[in-house]
Order: sequence, then C-alpha cells, then structure tokens
Amino acid sequence: MPKLGVNIDHVATLRQARGEREPNPIEAARVCERAGVDSIVAHLREDRRHIQEKDIHLLRKAVGTRLNLEMSLDERIVAIALSLRPDQATIVPERRSEITTEGGLDVLRHFRRIRRVADVLKRSGILVSLFVDPLPAQISKTKDAGVDMVELHTGSYALATAASRKRQELNTLKQMTAFARRIGLTVNAGHGLKYHNVRPVARIPGIEELNIGHAIISRAVFVGLEQAVREMVRIVQWS
Repeated sequence: MPKLGVNIDHVATLRQARGEREPNPIEAARVCERAGVDSIVAHLREDRRHIQEKDIHLLRKAVGTRLNLEMSLDERIVAIALSLRPDQATIVPERRSEITTEGGLDVLRHFRRIRRVADVLKRSGILVSLFVDPLPAQISKTKDAGVDMVELHTGSYALATAASRKRQELNTLKQMTAFARRIGLTVNAGHGLKYHNVRPVARIPGIEELNIGHAIISRAVFVGLEQAVREMVRIVQWS
C-alpha cells in the first residue's frame, strides 16, 4: 500500500493570482496532514510563480510528516535547500515556458551536475530523489548518480486515452518499477494522476509513494481540501 504525498503548489498559484495572503499554503499543508497524508510536496521554482521562499521556510517549521522540496539544479535553489534542509529533495527539470513540469529529468545529459548536486545534498542529510521518465537508461543513471530514490513520471499513462495505450503505459510503469527496485532504488511516482486513473498505479508492487497535487486541489474547490485529500487517501491506500 503506497504512501501519499500532496503537492500544494496550486494553493499558492491561487494566492499569487491576486497577490494577496490567501489561500495560505501553510494552512493547506496542515489540513492535508490532518487528512492523513504522508508528506507535503512543494516546488520552489526559479521564477517563484507560486511557492515563495518564505513559504518554504514556514513549511519547514510547520510540516510534521515529511517535507519534499521539488527543485531544479540552479545554484541559488540548491543553496536554499542546503540552508533549509528539507527531509527530501526531488530534483526535477524546469523550463520557464512550461505551465507545469513536463517530462523527466535527463540524467544522462546532465549527469555530472546532477551527481555533484546530489552529493552535496546528501552530505547535508537530505534524502535525494530524481524525477525521471520510466526508461531503463534514465533509471540506471539515477542509480549511478549516487541517489537512493527515483520518482517515475506518470504523464504518458495519465494522458493516454485509448485503452490499449493506457495498458501499455501501465505495463511500462510496472516493468520500470521492478527494474528500479532490482538495482536498489526506492520508487515513487507521480504527474497527472487523478481520482479516476490512480488506482492501477497504486496497485503496482514496489511503489513506495504517489505524489499528487493538481487533481486534489481541483477537487477541493467542490468538496473542501480535507475531504478531497481523504478521498485520495482511501483510493491510494486501499487499492
């Protein structure tokens, strides 16, 4: 039964739309924890489009489960992570033009830089994960980078509309989860997972945690955040 991490970025997105103080992502984290999540995820982007540096510092003090900081390889962001010392840092690709993170980190292309940053973070006591596409070469290179955890990008599965394609993408996730486990990696997964499509992924043997944000915040508009989180917890943890 996998754990659930909730990404609260879109709470901050709504706040930033008006440049005001509400809704408060720190209060959102408290509600999520009260509803039974295992970790809080927040992405401090270089352009600060949603989560702000102040939010991260407040979250570090407020989060009682685990704080998973999504981050790029930018030196200024790395410095913040080293100062903050979250429980976990997940290194993700970041492009200014994208609406949300699209595609996994290219570990082969950026291997030396990733290994250097991962080593610095690990020496500060931070658990490091890499967000990658479910491909053998990327997963193998993740292990070579000296990290102990990988998060598989589930976007292709989530976007598949034809039943045959969805089965194919799900099978890929199963195979790559098994492969990653065989080489000694802890496996998480996320991106695009929703209430109607998350159960098959939650049932994959070996997945430690699913990280979900947009679907939960969207559901919260209609039923409230605590109820939205509890609904997802039931699906993920009782699959």
